[in-house]
Amino acid sequence: MITIFTDGSSRGNPGPGGWGAIVLNDDTVIELGGREGSTTNNRMELTAIISSLENVSNEKEITLYTDSAYVVNGITRWVKGWAKNKWKTSKKEDVLNKDLWERLVKATEHKVIDWKLIKGHSGTEGNERCDVIATSFADNSPVVLYNGSRNRYGVDISVSLKSDLRGGKSKSKSKSRAYSYVSMVDGVVQTHKTWEECKARVHGVSSARFKKSTSPENEEEIIRELSE
Repeated sequence: MITIFTDGSSRGNPGPGGWGAIVLNDDTVIELGGREGSTTNNRMELTAIISSLENVSNEKEITLYTDSAYVVNGITRWVKGWAKNKWKTSKKEDVLNKDLWERLVKATEHKVIDWKLIKGHSGTEGNERCDVIATSFADNSPVVLYNGSRNRYGVDISVSLKSDLRGGKSKSKSKSRAYSYVSMVDGVVQTHKTWEECKARVHGVSSARFKKSTSPENEEEIIRELSE
């Protein structure tokens, strides 16, 4: 069994971006990371997952943890329809990030993947470490990546696997506190970790739509609502 954690980050949308991933088996841990000079948060989320899956051999069972509803919904619900419609949305518009979606589809072939949508920045150790990796690459000051024995790894992944996953409730967070912001501009839906990122995308665009989400489930509902 392989366990993977991933995260993506961008300083602006678009802007400099980075991604991070942790790939674990029973004995070893490999950290991965990378950077692009001009990208988006969603592209970095996709790249993190693609890169981690490309480092796993075929015929493997994988549990993959990500805080990106965009990726989880895309790969489990939307991508087959996009491909069938020649990479057009239901509104006959080009699918954004087609190049990465095609790579992701290929990377998932011959693998059994259990997709886990987790809460970002909620204390999940694996996700927090991936965020550190991703933001360090986005800032062009990358941390040292670990590659070695699981016994010597400094991140307590056992805590990550027991932490509050999708569907759980967080007692420490107010219901009104933002989990993310979801925007739609010209028919393209994106998620943002901060209001400033969302505002930068929608400001001055008369047809833009945007909403604050308060949980992973609420984020999914908003994505569905804006995509209809």
